Amino acid sequence: MERLYVLDTTLRDGEQIPGAKLTAPEKLEIARQLAVLGVDVIEAGFPASSPGDFEAVQMIAREIRHTGITALARAVREDIDAVWDAIREAEYPQIHIVLGVSDIHLEGKFRRSREEILAMGVEAVRYAKQFTPYVQYSTEDAGRADLNYLKQTVEAVIKAGATVVNIPDTTGYCDPEEFGHIIHVLKTEVPNIDQALLSVHCHNDLGMATANTLAAVKNGARRVEVTINGLGERAGNTALEEVVMAIRVKPEFYQVTTNIRTEEIARTSRLVSSLTGIWVQPNKAIVGSNAFAHSSGIHQDGVLKNRQTYEIIDPRWVGITESRMVLTARSGRHAVRARLRELGRELDDARFEQFHRQFLDLADRKKEVYDEDLLALLAEEERAPQRQGYELTSLEVTLGSQRNPSARVGLRLPDGREAEAEATGSGPVDAAYRAIDSLISRESRLLEFSLQSVTEGIDAQARVSVRLEIDGEVFVGRGVDSDIVLSGVKAYLDAWNRALFRREVASYQQVP
Repeated sequence: MERLYVLDTTLRDGEQIPGAKLTAPEKLEIARQLAVLGVDVIEAGFPASSPGDFEAVQMIAREIRHTGITALARAVREDIDAVWDAIREAEYPQIHIVLGVSDIHLEGKFRRSREEILAMGVEAVRYAKQFTPYVQYSTEDAGRADLNYLKQTVEAVIKAGATVVNIPDTTGYCDPEEFGHIIHVLKTEVPNIDQALLSVHCHNDLGMATANTLAAVKNGARRVEVTINGLGERAGNTALEEVVMAIRVKPEFYQVTTNIRTEEIARTSRLVSSLTGIWVQPNKAIVGSNAFAHSSGIHQDGVLKNRQTYEIIDPRWVGITESRMVLTARSGRHAVRARLRELGRELDDARFEQFHRQFLDLADRKKEVYDEDLLALLAEEERAPQRQGYELTSLEVTLGSQRNPSARVGLRLPDGREAEAEATGSGPVDAAYRAIDSLISRESRLLEFSLQSVTEGIDAQARVSVRLEIDGEVFVGRGVDSDIVLSGVKAYLDAWNRALFRREVASYQQVP
């Protein structure tokens, strides 16, 4: 079977979801897991977009080994320079150039002729080749482009030195037959197509991203650009887990194989969901909580007799085990540490002692602690600000059927002072948020409040994600606790601390 290469763009295209902004350390943590997962290339970001993104790409390039690292550049020298400066220390650095190819983009965005855009793309490839032999050229909006012009562009950029040519269905416009035809024509009619790897990048606006990607593979594409959980602009991108598992389930049909360690899929999905605050819908293919659940009596009976009656994938293939380790307050340090290792998380002694204290606190409130609880605790601990910010010192809420809910909140402010405020609201969370706003004295607007149970049971931890608009910018905050109100307050303060840190960085950058 031929090899199918996997480029993961969760850290670039996936992060473009409004409010899903990741910090540099969070990006690095996801990149580490993507390397464990076995992706061939990690698209780490868009370095020219901001100093923060440049820093994150550079951190990933410096640390991640045995995996290709690329980043996005528009077809201008300044962007290409920024990409190279960010990825130059990678073991396998690759430059990714993108430029529109449809008349809609040429006329509506660039206001240039086909000849001018083609010359611009060829010049960008030649310029990038002086830095690294590995240059990818993406023909943005290829799904709506004139096919003859697309063929001409692909041939020209390969001649200029592109080693990967990417064909994106940028708007999710195509259907599988149509997109498969585009790839077939390029594979059979572009004279020098054998000198480059043909890649595809599909969006899910019409719900066909995975189908289009697999149709492209059937027609000769040998690299796919995907994201974990299908994250991405608008309706999202092709989901890595869906493409990889379709190929594993039907290898004879697709006649390709990947390097992905599928047993790491569930763990990677949980990590990305936790750090971005974008929860996975329960019925999501492969990684949704209901993907291997059966409620119908007929289905349950069939699965109990023979799994293959209603399951085409063994849950263990993607890292979902039927038995979960349950820990309690009486579990020793060794048991907790051993379970963390099994979950792929190694902590040094100091961090483990801090984590163990948090574990005991949770175990005292919750009779049984599951793997999901451990991962949620880790995510909470890793998000704790290393800088001085807004810190919760006390929280009291009062509510009842005959009175308005109220909350008294105590905060330690960034300057070290402690202050308290009390407010009423439509509910205890609303009251707590109003009290916090009065202490911070800045305007904000709550755009979204999302609550999810980490595990089952009345004593399950609550995982809250909020999207908060502050000074025209959206910040995501996340919090986990067995108390729903406290979890919501942690998430709210997390968003405010991210806004505070962003303001500090901006002030620093303005100093001559």
